[in-house]
Amino acid sequence: MPIVGQSTETTDWVSRYADEVIEESERRAPGKVTSVATAPVVVVASGLSPSGPIHLGNLREVMTPHLVADEIRRRGYEVRHLISWDDYDRYRKVPNGVAGIDESWAEHIGRPLTSVPAPKGSPHPNWAEHFKSAMIDALGELGVEFDGISQTEQYTSGVYREQILHAMRHRADIDAILDQYRTKKAPTGKKQGQKPVDEAELEAAEGSGAAAEDDGTGSAGYFPYKPYCGGCNKDLTTVTAYDDDTTELTYTCTECGFSETVRLSEFNRGKLVWKVDWPMRWAYEGVVFEPSGVDHSSPGSSFQVGGQIVGSIFGGKQPIGPMYAFVGISGMAKMSSSRGGVPTPGDALKIMEPQLLRWLYARRRPNQSFKIAFDQEIQRLYDEWDKLNAKVADSSALPADIAAHSRAVRTAAGELPKTPRPMPYRTLASVADITAGHEDQALRILSDLDPTNPIASLDEVRPRYDKAEAWINTHVPAEQRTVVRHEPDVELLKSLDDQARESLRLLLDGLDSNWSLDGLTHLVYGVPKVQAGFPPDATPKELPPEIKSAQRSFFALLYHLLVGRDTGPRLPTLLLAVGADRVRKLLGA
Repeated sequence: MPIVGQSTETTDWVSRYADEVIEESERRAPGKVTSVATAPVVVVASGLSPSGPIHLGNLREVMTPHLVADEIRRRGYEVRHLISWDDYDRYRKVPNGVAGIDESWAEHIGRPLTSVPAPKGSPHPNWAEHFKSAMIDALGELGVEFDGISQTEQYTSGVYREQILHAMRHRADIDAILDQYRTKKAPTGKKQGQKPVDEAELEAAEGSGAAAEDDGTGSAGYFPYKPYCGGCNKDLTTVTAYDDDTTELTYTCTECGFSETVRLSEFNRGKLVWKVDWPMRWAYEGVVFEPSGVDHSSPGSSFQVGGQIVGSIFGGKQPIGPMYAFVGISGMAKMSSSRGGVPTPGDALKIMEPQLLRWLYARRRPNQSFKIAFDQEIQRLYDEWDKLNAKVADSSALPADIAAHSRAVRTAAGELPKTPRPMPYRTLASVADITAGHEDQALRILSDLDPTNPIASLDEVRPRYDKAEAWINTHVPAEQRTVVRHEPDVELLKSLDDQARESLRLLLDGLDSNWSLDGLTHLVYGVPKVQAGFPPDATPKELPPEIKSAQRSFFALLYHLLVGRDTGPRLPTLLLAVGADRVRKLLGA
């Protein structure tokens, strides 16, 4: 059991932020942040808007505080990780490429996300729940422990009533803070690679950046509160009057013309504008750590403005808030447009194990960008991950790498489920590609990989095998799939010179005695060496450069004879998949 207050890792970014959060929590509540017996005064937070598919960039908003919270839990503290679902935000636009919706959803623009119908065919009651559900499932698979807060429930139940009334009483003070930034010129263009502006940031620009127009008898003033219309339930409303003593608020709707006067002390159909709402929540929840994207962290944006509002208006403190960088995707061209064009955590978890996805977020500091692979690069990432596993097992990994590995494979609650026999991802992908869903064939091939310790069931290589198969089926274009020839390429065989024929004979003569993954690897690389007069186990340093060229030519010949292409899966795996008898037939034996 780790000693309370002592860092279990001292070399990675997660531990450094955990130290800062514990110190800040102690400053805020001296003497109370001492053991699990005390109240959970360490609060970290994330905010997600279910305005559409919640993508892998949004996941960094959750993984950054999750990893810090989990490190603090490992030290023995109670931590609360809040995820605020911004489901009371306005529905801004009809997203492109999302299955089950069409342009008729445009009629809901301006309504709360929880008041917009879910896409056709969805089992969920509304738009927000549809997209929240997929993210909640993914977070469960990733081992993320959190407390979810629906902002629809918070606002419509009156939880924030006092905070709303307080903000309205101090609207002039809020207006003065915001006014410091209104004269700043907005950037005219985006830098290459810059993230698109966040939904909430757009709302902030609309809601908190402009005062109501003069009604002819004097300015109606600035109001940090936006009602949803009682007629059409849209936020296209303008507050025209407010009385601090009675809390009577009058608004009109520019969409449907509806107008009414309500008592804000009893009214629950509206919300604070974003740049006021966010700092209000920091103070209300006592948030100590919450990261933000580049869109919220630039000068004059939500995080900077919120830092002033939280203290001077709500008497709270701004959380420690590192800026997190862009998460890129490789292989986007192969993504299905029905998913909305941006891959989600659920999409990633279909093709990779949770440990790998956690590791990608854990090994890079929040301000470092990185890419998540949906193309061939995923095989290299898995190779890198497996090498790290081996280094951790033999104690040769660097401390920072050990820390990132530990955060990937387990949480404070225990280890994540793992594949019992994690064979190389590229091998499993090749087998899934060649066998095209025939599990009996896949089992035969995988059993031959190591005849001294054959697998008895595909369950031994699951879920990694299933992830690799899903990647092959959904992200490898049809023209790159492997189709083994049914009949020999007679014309090609007839055209071979004596040296090429000799190379095939050497391979065929060694098949039976080398029928394993390691044996066939040794054999196919060794044939060109033997033909050049070198021993088959000669190392690259002992060989002239032309041997590499001879190997490439030999490999290309085998691919053409087996699958009719210049390239394909690794040849040892391909040979095992095809089977010795069929290999002999296709190579002209």
